[in-house]
Amino acid sequence: MFTYTRLLVQITLVTFATMPNIKFNYLYRCSGNYKKFASVIFSYPGGVELSKLEKLIKSNLIDETWFYAEQWKLPEVFTDIVDFRVDPTWHEFETLEYTDEPPNTPLELNALINAII
Repeated sequence: MFTYTRLLVQITLVTFATMPNIKFNYLYRCSGNYKKFASVIFSYPGGVELSKLEKLIKSNLIDETWFYAEQWKLPEVFTDIVDFRVDPTWHEFETLEYTDEPPNTPLELNALINAII
Protein backbone atom coordinates (compact mmCIF):
# COMPACT_ATOMS: atom_id res chain seq x y z
CA MET A 1 0.00 0.00 0.00
CA PHE A 2 2.82 2.42 0.80
CA THR A 3 4.32 1.95 -2.66
CA TYR A 4 0.97 2.53 -4.37
CA THR A 5 0.31 5.73 -2.38
CA ARG A 6 3.81 6.98 -3.12
CA LEU A 7 3.29 6.27 -6.81
CA LEU A 8 0.02 8.25 -6.81
CA VAL A 9 1.76 11.20 -5.17
CA GLN A 10 4.52 11.06 -7.80
CA ILE A 11 1.99 10.90 -10.64
CA THR A 12 0.07 13.84 -9.17
CA LEU A 13 3.24 15.91 -8.87
CA VAL A 14 4.27 15.12 -12.43
CA THR A 15 0.78 16.02 -13.68
CA PHE A 16 0.87 19.41 -11.98
CA ALA A 17 4.45 20.04 -13.12
CA THR A 18 3.62 19.39 -16.77
CA MET A 19 0.37 21.33 -17.06
CA PRO A 20 0.62 23.38 -20.22
CA ASN A 21 0.50 27.13 -20.32
CA ILE A 22 -1.52 28.98 -22.95
CA LYS A 23 0.25 30.80 -25.77
CA PHE A 24 -1.59 33.63 -27.56
CA ASN A 25 0.01 34.23 -30.99
CA TYR A 26 -0.63 37.39 -32.94
CA LEU A 27 1.01 39.72 -35.41
CA TYR A 28 1.12 43.21 -36.77
CA ARG A 29 0.82 43.66 -40.53
CA CYS A 30 1.57 47.07 -42.02
CA SER A 31 0.02 48.39 -45.23
CA GLY A 32 3.07 47.12 -47.14
CA ASN A 33 2.29 43.58 -45.83
CA TYR A 34 5.43 43.47 -43.68
CA LYS A 35 4.77 41.45 -40.55
CA LYS A 36 6.03 41.33 -37.00
CA PHE A 37 4.97 38.38 -34.84
CA ALA A 38 4.45 38.24 -31.09
CA SER A 39 3.32 35.77 -28.46
CA VAL A 40 2.13 36.14 -24.92
CA ILE A 41 2.31 33.08 -22.69
CA PHE A 42 -0.14 32.90 -19.81
CA SER A 43 0.34 30.55 -16.89
CA TYR A 44 -2.01 27.59 -16.89
CA PRO A 45 -5.31 28.86 -15.50
CA GLY A 46 -6.74 25.41 -14.79
CA GLY A 47 -9.75 24.05 -16.56
CA VAL A 48 -9.70 26.41 -19.54
CA GLU A 49 -10.57 24.66 -22.78
CA LEU A 50 -8.58 26.05 -25.67
CA SER A 51 -11.47 25.66 -28.14
CA LYS A 52 -13.85 27.68 -25.94
CA LEU A 53 -11.27 30.40 -25.36
CA GLU A 54 -10.56 30.60 -29.09
CA LYS A 55 -14.29 30.85 -29.82
CA LEU A 56 -14.58 33.73 -27.33
CA ILE A 57 -11.61 35.52 -28.89
CA LYS A 58 -12.85 35.09 -32.47
CA SER A 59 -16.33 36.32 -31.57
CA ASN A 60 -14.84 39.60 -30.33
CA LEU A 61 -12.45 40.34 -33.19
CA ILE A 62 -12.98 43.09 -35.73
CA ASP A 63 -14.15 41.34 -38.91
CA GLU A 64 -13.15 38.03 -37.28
CA THR A 65 -9.47 38.94 -37.64
CA TRP A 66 -8.23 42.08 -35.88
CA PHE A 67 -8.05 43.58 -32.41
CA TYR A 68 -6.41 46.53 -30.69
CA ALA A 69 -3.61 45.10 -28.57
CA GLU A 70 -3.67 47.99 -26.12
CA GLN A 71 -7.39 47.48 -25.44
CA TRP A 72 -6.75 43.77 -24.80
CA LYS A 73 -3.83 44.63 -22.48
CA LEU A 74 -1.31 42.97 -24.80
CA PRO A 75 1.96 44.48 -25.98
CA GLU A 76 1.70 46.40 -29.23
CA VAL A 77 4.19 45.21 -31.83
CA PHE A 78 4.78 47.32 -34.87
CA THR A 79 7.19 46.98 -37.76
CA ASP A 80 10.35 49.08 -37.63
CA ILE A 81 8.92 51.78 -39.87
CA VAL A 82 5.27 52.68 -39.32
CA ASP A 83 3.35 55.50 -40.91
CA PHE A 84 0.04 55.73 -39.07
CA ARG A 85 -1.37 57.91 -41.85
CA VAL A 86 -1.58 54.74 -43.99
CA ASP A 87 -0.76 51.85 -41.65
CA PRO A 88 -3.39 50.28 -39.39
CA THR A 89 -3.08 50.32 -35.61
CA TRP A 90 -4.78 46.97 -35.04
CA HIS A 91 -3.17 43.58 -34.67
CA GLU A 92 -4.13 40.26 -36.17
CA PHE A 93 -5.05 37.21 -34.10
CA GLU A 94 -3.17 34.13 -35.27
CA THR A 95 -3.58 31.11 -32.97
CA LEU A 96 -3.87 29.79 -29.45
CA GLU A 97 -1.93 26.78 -28.28
CA TYR A 98 -0.84 24.90 -25.21
CA THR A 99 2.86 25.20 -24.47
CA ASP A 100 5.40 24.10 -21.89
CA GLU A 101 7.21 27.42 -22.29
CA PRO A 102 7.22 29.55 -19.13
CA PRO A 103 4.84 32.52 -18.86
CA ASN A 104 6.26 35.78 -20.22
CA THR A 105 3.66 38.12 -18.72
CA PRO A 106 2.41 38.91 -15.23
CA LEU A 107 -1.04 39.37 -16.80
CA GLU A 108 -3.48 36.64 -15.84
CA LEU A 109 -5.63 34.99 -18.45
CA ASN A 110 -8.76 36.24 -16.65
CA ALA A 111 -7.58 39.83 -17.21
CA LEU A 112 -7.31 39.16 -20.94
CA ILE A 113 -10.76 37.57 -21.01
CA ASN A 114 -12.24 40.56 -19.14
CA ALA A 115 -10.57 42.97 -21.56
CA ILE A 116 -11.94 41.03 -24.54
CA ILE A 117 -15.55 40.94 -23.40
